[in-house]
Amino acid sequence: MISITPVYELPEFQKGMNIGEEIVKNFQLLHNDVVVVTSKVVSKAEGRLVVAPSRSDFEKHVLSESRRVLRQRGDMMIVETHHGFICANAGIDQSNVPEGYIALLPKDSDRSARRIRDQIYAKSGVKVGVIVSDTFGRSWRRGVTDVALGVAGIAAIVDLRGSLDANQRELKVTEVAIADEIASAAELVKGKASRVAVVVVRGVEDSYFRESTVSSELVRVPIEDLFR
Repeated sequence: MISITPVYELPEFQKGMNIGEEIVKNFQLLHNDVVVVTSKVVSKAEGRLVVAPSRSDFEKHVLSESRRVLRQRGDMMIVETHHGFICANAGIDQSNVPEGYIALLPKDSDRSARRIRDQIYAKSGVKVGVIVSDTFGRSWRRGVTDVALGVAGIAAIVDLRGSLDANQRELKVTEVAIADEIASAAELVKGKASRVAVVVVRGVEDSYFRESTVSSELVRVPIEDLFR
C-alpha cells in the first residue's frame, strides 16, 4: 500500500542549510521511503535565489539558464535548459520567494538529490530514495504536474520491454516514468500555497530502488522528440 505524507514544521530554508538533517529532525524515515523535495527548497539552500526586480532582469536570467530558445509567445519562452529540460522560462520561478527575487533551478539536480540522500543516511542510517521535483507543463496536454528533475537511490525509468502483459503478450515499448509518477503523487498533498516542501512516499516497490540512476533518462533525445 502506498502512503503519501507531508513533512510539516520544517524551517524556512536559507543558503547553506542541511536539508536532509532538517527532514530527519521532523520525520521518522524508514528504509526505502522516497523523499520528494521541491526544487525551490533546494534552490534556496544552494544559494540559487537571485535579484531580478524587472522583467528585463528576469528575461536575462532565462537566457543565461538556457541552451537555446525553442519558442516564444509574448512573455513566455519555451527553452532547453543546460540540464536538457524543455520547459517554460528555464524553470525560473517567482512564487514563494521574497519580493524582487527569483529562484533558478538547481545547477545539478541529481547531485542535489544525492547530497540530500547522503545527509539523511549520515544522520539516521536509513537508506531512502530522493527526488527533486518541480512543476512542468506538457506539450500535448493542458495543465501542469510535478515531475522529477533529480533522482538518487530510486529509478528514473522502469523498463518493462520484454516482459509480458496480463494476456501474456510481450511489451515492446513500455517504459514507466516511475520518478515522475512519484513526484506527481507527492504534489497531491503539497499544493501550491500550503508551504509543504517535502513529502514522504512510502510503499514503493522495492525493485525500483537503485544505487545508480540519473534523471536524464527521463528526457527524450531530440531525434525521438516530435515536439521539438
